[in-house]
Amino acid sequence: MSGKEYVLFGLGNPLLDIQANTGTDVLEKYDLKANDAILAEDKHKPIYDELMTKYDAKFLAGGAAQNAMRGAQYVLPPKSTVYVGCVGKDKFAEQLNAANEREGLRTEYLVDESTPTGKCGVVITGNNRSLVTDLAAANNYKLEHLKSPEIWKLVENAEFFYVGGFHLTVCVDAIKALGEHAAETNKTFVMNLSAPFLCQFFKDGMDAVTPYWDYILGNESEAAAWAEAHGLETTSVQEIAEHIAALPKANNKRERTVVFTQGAESVIVARPGKETVVYPVPKLSDDDIVDTNGAGDAFAGAFLGMLVKGESLETCVEAGTWLAQLAIKEVGPSFPYPKHGFMSSKAGIVTK
Repeated sequence: MSGKEYVLFGLGNPLLDIQANTGTDVLEKYDLKANDAILAEDKHKPIYDELMTKYDAKFLAGGAAQNAMRGAQYVLPPKSTVYVGCVGKDKFAEQLNAANEREGLRTEYLVDESTPTGKCGVVITGNNRSLVTDLAAANNYKLEHLKSPEIWKLVENAEFFYVGGFHLTVCVDAIKALGEHAAETNKTFVMNLSAPFLCQFFKDGMDAVTPYWDYILGNESEAAAWAEAHGLETTSVQEIAEHIAALPKANNKRERTVVFTQGAESVIVARPGKETVVYPVPKLSDDDIVDTNGAGDAFAGAFLGMLVKGESLETCVEAGTWLAQLAIKEVGPSFPYPKHGFMSSKAGIVTK
């Protein structure tokens, strides 16, 4: 790691999570799956008031990429991370700023004074979570903000970039601008598939930025959706990972690494021309599971953090699993404080 500040730059959709434990009747009422992520349609809009008025709802800083960036900062030195997206000028944006400031994530939001800050209804049923997102202001991010002198200076300073797949619904041009800059300057570009519907319904945008992927993260459901959308006749997560790893790249100085998690099962890592590695995941007792919302973001965050620190791929995966399992023991996409130190089984103490 270089030691300079704000080495990791993130782009995504900043949201305030409205999270509540409900019965399955809420899923049925709003036509939701127990474990899924969707964009809200008109029929879903009443769910936010219902969660706030009928249940003991909790308000948490959310948005998948923002969660991952907070996770990265959790394992990195102070002033390592900076994140951009669009919010409204309201109390929800103030809550997001305050939460990120507490956790050391610098935010440089584009503020849309005419649109409220985006929100995500998080419906918890048992160990499952269903996410219903109303992007609102998050949907209004503009390339002009990214290319503004004060923000582009941060881009030029950064050495690693992380983009949540959900931003494919907002501003593909901004993703491409970061990818092009990373390829031209031989910096590291990391993206996340984020949700099955993105692979299915935002395929063109995803394919347009695929050449920039130095690392692509996802889970088994997203891998299956990507394979189906691309006519890949296999359901093997490993084979899908190996296929994506071999796709053409914009920057051939860096090989592509594909990392697919499978919940409590193993993590699959594929690279072109190399043997695919399957990393086991330590088992957690059901009694330890408080909330799975944000576990994938936590994995991505610690993986990113170790990548920035220059640690091995094995350590990146191990740290990702470690933080995901810590997050599962917390309410919402959050991490325990005071901070827990990560100890790699191979490399000794990596964070304090």
